[in-house]
Amino acid sequence: MITSQSSLRRSERSRRATLDAALELCTEKGYGRVTIEAIAARAGVSKKTIYRWWPSKGAVMLEAFAEVFIGATPFIDTGDIAADLRTHINAAVKLVSTTPYGPAYSGILSELHHDDVLAGTVREQLVDPRFEAAVVRLRRAQELGQVPAGADLPLAVEMLYGPVYYRNLLRKPIQDEAEVALLVDHVLRSLHGPTGGAPGDAGDAAVAAPGVPTQGGPAQGRTG
Repeated sequence: MITSQSSLRRSERSRRATLDAALELCTEKGYGRVTIEAIAARAGVSKKTIYRWWPSKGAVMLEAFAEVFIGATPFIDTGDIAADLRTHINAAVKLVSTTPYGPAYSGILSELHHDDVLAGTVREQLVDPRFEAAVVRLRRAQELGQVPAGADLPLAVEMLYGPVYYRNLLRKPIQDEAEVALLVDHVLRSLHGPTGGAPGDAGDAAVAAPGVPTQGGPAQGRTG
């Protein structure tokens, strides 16, 4: 059976209304108090409609969060790896500290510990694609000699993201732009250490960005 355009438009309106309702309720009530029943009532759709598209409240919240997060945190390539990572991390920090997206994501992360299906969906739809995109961006920098050939790129990505989510989950003060700059500089400098390439590698001769020293040279432009 061919689905009509009007049916597709109705489905998209219902999907959008459901996602918006979920985020609104998360803001008003807190993640833990949001229910599928409340989302359905706010969106003007049936519970059956929601369960046809999503298996749980967490899955609804994840889709609402993920589409905004992915759009707000692109991996741009200006040719300056440090500047591009600062842009990306600052955007991620801003989003996860902004209502309703921060509370929604914190709720999703707390729920996935006892929901294996949701945990798998988070990895598949959000974590793994963003992780791979970060590795790809670092690999392009590696090809330009801004990152040493022997650098552990997946570890570098974990080092970049870890502090952001640590602070978010523990509700610690978020990083400001100066702290994000220090984080990025620290991670890039670490790639020039013993496991990032031997002295004399092409990566050691390249200054990745202001604040990222060449091997044995002083950091320039550091703040704090």
